[in-house]
Amino acid sequence: MALRGPHAKGRVARADYLCYNLTENRKDRPVKDSYDDRKTRASAWFRSLRDDIVAAFETLEQIQGGPLPAGRFEVSETKRHSDDGSDAGGGLMSVMRGGRVFEKVGVNVSTVYGQLGPRAVGAMAARKDLSGLKDDPTFWAAGISLVAHMQNPHAPAVHMNTRMFWTPIAGWFGGGTDLNPAIEYAEDTAEFHAVLRAHCDRHAPDYYPRFKAWADEYFHVPHRNRARGVGGIFYDDLHTGDWEADFAFTQDVGRAFLPAFVPLVEKRRHTAWTEADREAQLIHRGLYAEYNLVYDRGTKFGLETGHDANAVLMSLPPIAKWT
Repeated sequence: MALRGPHAKGRVARADYLCYNLTENRKDRPVKDSYDDRKTRASAWFRSLRDDIVAAFETLEQIQGGPLPAGRFEVSETKRHSDDGSDAGGGLMSVMRGGRVFEKVGVNVSTVYGQLGPRAVGAMAARKDLSGLKDDPTFWAAGISLVAHMQNPHAPAVHMNTRMFWTPIAGWFGGGTDLNPAIEYAEDTAEFHAVLRAHCDRHAPDYYPRFKAWADEYFHVPHRNRARGVGGIFYDDLHTGDWEADFAFTQDVGRAFLPAFVPLVEKRRHTAWTEADREAQLIHRGLYAEYNLVYDRGTKFGLETGHDANAVLMSLPPIAKWT
């Protein structure tokens, strides 16, 4: 199978997919049991990461001060059902609105399962050699998704998600994070990328340059012919043949988020801003909304597979503007 692009090395032929799912398991341990344990561990990690981020963001709200009350997350369960009404998973949607630091931020986790619909199968088959999904479209997926839109136009918006996906013929990890400032500061961009590089370098020397290049490609807005922000890292279809190593890397992408982002918020949250700054922020949010509604894989997958629409669309800004 010919592979091209900055992410080609992270993808392997279908024979290797089968190795990833089957040959790693001990002969005396059924494949299903091994992956049940892995699913449990991955799902628990995403929930733990969510808890850490929610606590950190509420702490930022508390120390900010000002006339507004400190923001707190509103938490609600999400449920997903199959076409026949049976349970198909769900998650937690945590959204803060109108805070001192965050105008709107969502931190969602989910664990979903069931049968992929024809359109979702077709979309995956277009990216990977997964023709067997047509015969058995069973899937399981868990992950965390975060988007923050800030009160102060000088503080950057940010996105982060990591996930594990499993089918009977293939399993992989994906995710990433990218910074989306309305008003760019070169030193903030450099600091954000330095933290990401340090966490990537723990795993492979080519991960950061490869996944940065993939982010530059993935977060490009074709109809505007520009990037939606100042980049970050993005990876998908990560299945090196060593599940533990891939999971460890995905965990480190999550661990990198707070030290990459929170110092930038600390630096910019008290910066004085003007109406012109607010105008720039609202216009930039329009670009962000366009990207998420037209191109984002996670948005498309969530809506295609019947997940809670409010949870899927929590990434949209509370206010945006187009000129």
